Amino acid sequence: MTRSVIPGRADAAILACQEGLSFWGGVDASTGRVIDTHHSLRGQSVAGKLLAMPTSRGSCSGSGVLLELIQNGQAPAALIFHEPESVLTLGTLVAQHVFGKTIPVVQLDADDFAAFCSKERATIDGDRLMAAGLDLQLPAMAADHIELTENDRAMLEGNEGAALKAAMSILYDMAVIEGASRLIDVKQVHIDGCIYASPALLRFAEIFAEMEARVRVPTTLNSISVDHANWRHQGVPSSFGQPASRLADAYVQMGARPSFTCAPYLLDSTPQAGDVIAWAESNAVIYANSVLGARTAKHPDLLDLCIALTGRAPCYGVYLDHQRAARRVIEIEAPLEHDDAFWPLLGYLAGQLAPDRIPLLTGVEHLSPTADDLKALCAAFGTTSGAPMLHVDGVTPEAGLVAPGADRMTISCDDLAQVWQQFNAGPDEIELIAFGSPHFSLEECRALARLMAGRRCHPGVTAIVTLGRDTLNAARAEGLAARLESAGLRLHADICWCSISEPVFPPAARTLMTNSGKYAHYAPGLSGRTVRFGSLADCVTAACTGCAPNTLPAWLPSSPKRDT
Repeated sequence: MTRSVIPGRADAAILACQEGLSFWGGVDASTGRVIDTHHSLRGQSVAGKLLAMPTSRGSCSGSGVLLELIQNGQAPAALIFHEPESVLTLGTLVAQHVFGKTIPVVQLDADDFAAFCSKERATIDGDRLMAAGLDLQLPAMAADHIELTENDRAMLEGNEGAALKAAMSILYDMAVIEGASRLIDVKQVHIDGCIYASPALLRFAEIFAEMEARVRVPTTLNSISVDHANWRHQGVPSSFGQPASRLADAYVQMGARPSFTCAPYLLDSTPQAGDVIAWAESNAVIYANSVLGARTAKHPDLLDLCIALTGRAPCYGVYLDHQRAARRVIEIEAPLEHDDAFWPLLGYLAGQLAPDRIPLLTGVEHLSPTADDLKALCAAFGTTSGAPMLHVDGVTPEAGLVAPGADRMTISCDDLAQVWQQFNAGPDEIELIAFGSPHFSLEECRALARLMAGRRCHPGVTAIVTLGRDTLNAARAEGLAARLESAGLRLHADICWCSISEPVFPPAARTLMTNSGKYAHYAPGLSGRTVRFGSLADCVTAACTGCAPNTLPAWLPSSPKRDT
């Protein structure tokens, strides 16, 4: 469907690509330069361009990055999508409602999108898009299909204060864009917008805090950008530590729980199957829908606060039964043997093969994945796909939901080996081991302690575990934290690898190794370091020797066939 999503005007050169881009971890919020080393646009700038792509992908935090780009004048001149998109669109809506700035957002059907991408320059003028040989009408979106309750209208009209008016205005516009027919109550919210990615995120939160906004439903907070209690002792400069801490404080002031974890499914507030919730943070959304059987859209940062303040969310997408069905079946050629590195490799590949739809993975049910295996699978899937969930045949609770006409694709062991090689282009010498993306579970702490028993980190290696403060307290009570620290590992609460910064991130480290497919993808762009990837045991070996294994795992083919 060709339409104007957010109207506006722009005249600029076209920057087009045929794959989604995550603005968080993929675009520098200060300059607009693409920093995702795996993306076809790497090194180019989106600033001032008509950026065309099928849809976005990856982190829910992309909305905050776009908000900062709009604020500092480095945003695209307009966004043009082929598929429905919510993360970057929401950033544009917030810029409009809260800061009085915006850029046009347009959705084109397949033929119009292909024609647009073949041009060099175009003009958007309200309800028209024009380029050489191209003149498209952009009809506005209808808003008369949304049913609002009396309480919804009271908030929208400002009868319950300025904060709720602003929050409901953003929610209402998002409901229109997503084609929702109504708003629904949610039982809980997880806020991802507490990571300090830019000054605009801090200002957004403090504007609502200054209006004395309060959350209406139980609300947890994602990992933040500093160890809240200890950042000063860790040498974090005040120029970063203070605004990062203020951002967290603003959300706590509004009534959110200072959980500070990117793995809210590890908390005592874990939702149950069928619970209607509103989570942001891509890995958490995918895990909640896929593994827990709860229901949440992949809510962008900033919309999460609006939902927490009102207790209401647009009813669309995977809130609806029929939208939770798989539209692609991916048949897996599972290896006879495997280790825990299999699951992030599989998730990463599945996301590449299903960037815009929910897949069903078959052929791995006999491998009996653990909760931590599924955590790694969902996190890696979320880096390469924009879909809010996946199914695993015989494992996840709704794996029987397959849409009529779903197509089929395959993943071979050769495919897995190619991703392993992609993740292992760095040198063998390792200075940093990154555990906990997403945050480590208590069981992962136990497994790491078992592998480190009688061993100690190499003097030239820093090994860091990031985890939620609740998990850290449990690990301390069990004696695990002391065992890991005595072996030379550092344990950091509140922060995670996608928000960590120097000097907590060791400045001298040149090559890091991780067992996380998510961080293997994001680390080159976020940290500027080269990366190695391996199983938990491989990472322990590297931590103790300073060297990463230089051969593929025994369960992968040693000479994978490459695509031609």
